[in-house]
Amino acid sequence: MLRVPEPELMDDLAQAQAYASADFAEVNQGFTSTFVERFPAFRSGRLLDLGCGPADIPIRLCQALPELHITAVDGAANMLKLGQDAAQTAGVQDRLQLVHAYLPAPLPGPFDALISNSLLHHLPDPHVLWDSVARHSAPGAPILVMDLRRPPDAEAAKALVQQYADGEPDVLRRDFLLSLHAAFTVPEIEAQLARAGLSHLQVSTPSDRHVLVSGKR
Repeated sequence: MLRVPEPELMDDLAQAQAYASADFAEVNQGFTSTFVERFPAFRSGRLLDLGCGPADIPIRLCQALPELHITAVDGAANMLKLGQDAAQTAGVQDRLQLVHAYLPAPLPGPFDALISNSLLHHLPDPHVLWDSVARHSAPGAPILVMDLRRPPDAEAAKALVQQYADGEPDVLRRDFLLSLHAAFTVPEIEAQLARAGLSHLQVSTPSDRHVLVSGKR
């Protein structure tokens, strides 16, 4: 199945609200736990989150690592507004800075660690993400990037939507299907990493719909 890019931003208010209220707890907590488990020596410092959306993952990381300070970046203002409200509710607003910016953007790095979840498939040019990873992470910084991976065909994509988004609002089902079509395959991501000088990072497939890139800068 050929890649079909989708809109780069999810900034429609109804879209942002549906995304923020959806139940991504299992996936987001899994991402958080994976970061903590893979990098047990990293407990404090400055972490950069690229494409934070409504900030559920950086909030979870702030709660898991009380000495961590996070700069979380997204290009969608409505997503960040929901994230700011959630950070205040969670009581982590003093350690979580939300930044409205588009990549590539000048950021106050380098950072001690860098994460990104579900940003790659939104980008028309995937090298924007990997170049930002290389530019904004300090030598030896923990890196964890997760995204969807493109299924082999349209029927497989529809089956994943049926399996994992059954009963969700139509906007989420539509966006999930578009995102699967816009995602990259493992070989494509490996080629992107090689071009960015990041081929030492490990690429794995933790689920039937995700790809995970991890390692140290």
